[in-house]
Amino acid sequence: MFSNIDSHDLPAITSLLNAISDPAVLLNLDYEICAANDAYRRTFANEEDILQRHCYEVSHGYSVPCDQAGEHCPLRQCLDTGQRQRILHIHNTARGREHVNVELSPICNDAGDITFFVEIMQPLQHRDSLPGQPMLGYSSAYTRMLELLSRAAPSDISVLLLGDSGTGKELAAQYLHNHSQRSSKPFVTVECSGLTESLFESELFGYEKGAFTGATQKKPGLIDAARGGTLFLDEVGDIPLPMQVKLLRLIETGAYRPVGSITPKQADFRLICATHRQLEDMVAAGTFRQDLYYRISPFPVLLPSLRERPEDIVPLATHLLQQLSPQRPLQLSDAACEWLTSQIFPGNIRELRNRIERAILLCDSNLIEPQHLQLPQRDTPALPATAAPLPAGLPLMPLDQLEQHYLQQLQQQYEGDNASLAQALGVSERTLYRKLRSLRSQKIDNQPF
Repeated sequence: MFSNIDSHDLPAITSLLNAISDPAVLLNLDYEICAANDAYRRTFANEEDILQRHCYEVSHGYSVPCDQAGEHCPLRQCLDTGQRQRILHIHNTARGREHVNVELSPICNDAGDITFFVEIMQPLQHRDSLPGQPMLGYSSAYTRMLELLSRAAPSDISVLLLGDSGTGKELAAQYLHNHSQRSSKPFVTVECSGLTESLFESELFGYEKGAFTGATQKKPGLIDAARGGTLFLDEVGDIPLPMQVKLLRLIETGAYRPVGSITPKQADFRLICATHRQLEDMVAAGTFRQDLYYRISPFPVLLPSLRERPEDIVPLATHLLQQLSPQRPLQLSDAACEWLTSQIFPGNIRELRNRIERAILLCDSNLIEPQHLQLPQRDTPALPATAAPLPAGLPLMPLDQLEQHYLQQLQQQYEGDNASLAQALGVSERTLYRKLRSLRSQKIDNQPF
């Protein structure tokens, strides 16, 4: 049908493409746009003439195909495999840079040779008008993560969100819910950290009146509150081991019993779990059930830390600035942007938000500078010159034993706190605590030097 296209064919082809609600174009083997529907023109072309222009030029502003610009090119993959391809790209739209799901399907002639491609694009931004904050980032690490989320969202598969603290796991869970078929139903979060066995069970399953002392009335559980929607178990690695078997049974059977009840109830929710812990190590140590691990992790997604996506720090900081100071327009200076990108942020997005929130209060002008973002430094007491002297003629001994002797004497003479001592020694506070804990747990021989 499309083996030879001329101006007489364009109205019919465009009419076919207009039957597709998402932006769609017809491409030839040279990456040229042969026809486009109205949705594509509104989203990407801004009413400009786009026929015979290259797709990578219109969508990305590139002068070469995507695979020559450091990205995966679905057209090239489609040619190589002969199969439909789907990928998440960042496109330049009328609303700015957006993540777009790109689906490319080959069209073959009577001889079976690929002659054209139909490309359908689904921008993700318009769906973020649903409850919850929009996901933000343009780095390759973030885009890979977002592609996994966008593939998992429409299904009911259980998702396990992994990553360091502060990387936005709850925001990712909210994204999965907002982009699912359950988005109109409740999104219920269960904070698993700090819950005792009895409290976890009563919170999750609910209880009947008189089930225990203080149960003066019937109370539905969070499973019931999430009916038809999404149940998000945050820090699932902290669930008490005896409760893990009950959670496993809930997932396997879809049924549960409120505390004090003998009548089972049927659950209806999509399960999303998150943890910063290494669950595989916990399984090996016997502190997390292996069967439960496999039940909650059919689709694991690792959320990258800020150190893995430094190019996203300034866009994130700018977004947070607008969000936290809507009535007072503020901007980041060039020096502040440079300082932000040079930082590690072990607390990730949560720490970045704290820095921005503090800078808003410290800034008296409309321009945030590095000094507004930096935290005050405590004066570090100098190590005493006479602390733990190493006299001449020191006998040979294992280095770990020498370190223990040194720390033992230094701790007795140093006047600062452990945080400043760690800084003076050039180690992390966690490392110092571990060494001091080892020092206390072992009896050190008081050998004379």
